[in-house]
Amino acid sequence: MLDLTAELSPTADEGRAARDLAWQDPARYWRGLTEATAHLPAPVAVIERDALRHNAMDLLVRAGGIPIRVATKSVRVRSVLDAVLAIPGFRGILSFTLAEALWLAEDHDDIVLGYPTVDRAGLATLLSDERLASRITLMIDDLGHLDLIDSIAAPGRRPEVRVAIDVDASFKAPGLGHLGVRRSPLFTAADVAGFAREVVRRPGFRLVGLQMYEAQIAGQGDAAGPDAPVIRAMQSRSRAELRRRRAEIADAMLGVAPLEFLNGGGTGSLEFTGSDESLTEATAGSGLLAGRLFDGYRSFRPAPATGFAFDVVRRPAPDIATVLGGGWIASGPAVESRQPQPVWPPRLRTLPREAAGEVQTPLQGEAARELKIGDRVWFRHAKSGEPAERILSYHLVAGGSVVDELPTYRGEGKAFL
Repeated sequence: MLDLTAELSPTADEGRAARDLAWQDPARYWRGLTEATAHLPAPVAVIERDALRHNAMDLLVRAGGIPIRVATKSVRVRSVLDAVLAIPGFRGILSFTLAEALWLAEDHDDIVLGYPTVDRAGLATLLSDERLASRITLMIDDLGHLDLIDSIAAPGRRPEVRVAIDVDASFKAPGLGHLGVRRSPLFTAADVAGFAREVVRRPGFRLVGLQMYEAQIAGQGDAAGPDAPVIRAMQSRSRAELRRRRAEIADAMLGVAPLEFLNGGGTGSLEFTGSDESLTEATAGSGLLAGRLFDGYRSFRPAPATGFAFDVVRRPAPDIATVLGGGWIASGPAVESRQPQPVWPPRLRTLPREAAGEVQTPLQGEAARELKIGDRVWFRHAKSGEPAERILSYHLVAGGSVVDELPTYRGEGKAFL
């Protein structure tokens, strides 16, 4: 059983601290993972326990004491979710589909569905079970969501449905327009309060919270590149605008409904979230397993807690080694940052005209000259949860050895999106 609350080992504090930071020496870290998994066939995916624990603790420090709701889409491994939620400071789940929420509700009682749903079968299940309805909060931003629920089971013939309002936290920049993700149509305090009044007037529903996810801050690295100064300026202005607008929304909601939570944040903006007095909780998940997109932030540097490896199967040229597999592309814009990145041996790169392939990936560079048939190459995924849709399990590595096998959602026979 994965336990992140226990002492990692009975060794001296100095030795434990040195091991905790093993990933700062890439040669030792990735070679150690190669040795630990040498008996396993490729592709092999790992979670390094000490790195995962480090990341969990770092998220708590960065959040400054505000409770963190765990975003399941960025993990998709139940044993990891359970282990993180056992750490004081983490509280509740943000799920990504209703089917997933219903499944997790077997063991968890505080689940917020992060996106609206029109899953009629799932809603019918929720509306027929008082216990499930008390454990799951649905996300809404349109009265059509309520109409759909009422069409499945009318008020009085079903349990009260818990709902939360999704509010657009993007930044409308002069001259640049909409910066952030396209989510809710609700933006101003007047928008939110007006919609909330409509919700509380509807029988059979209970409004319990608000969600405001600032993707233009949380999901945009600011550390390097020609656009970094512009990104930093935009994020600074966005933080100021969003802090004011959240306060206005929170004030406007005081006379509408007593809320249990006002949620914000994301791994990339936890310091800002924790300092916003309008919020009662943050959401984070990606920072636990730490995809490589988080290498581009100035304010924090998570440990590479996950990696996956493929084996070299051919040598088409003296400076090219080809691995079997590799095309585990992340969602988002089809740009280089969404490709998996070869990280060990160092200084390997994909070919511009092939990139990471569905079945094979040629890798070029000086290190490729030294690779032999059967050698192992480690990659990092751009994002955190998506590799779990490719594999049945992660192998848990601790102290240089594989100590457990952790099934992913897919490994448990579940594929939600």
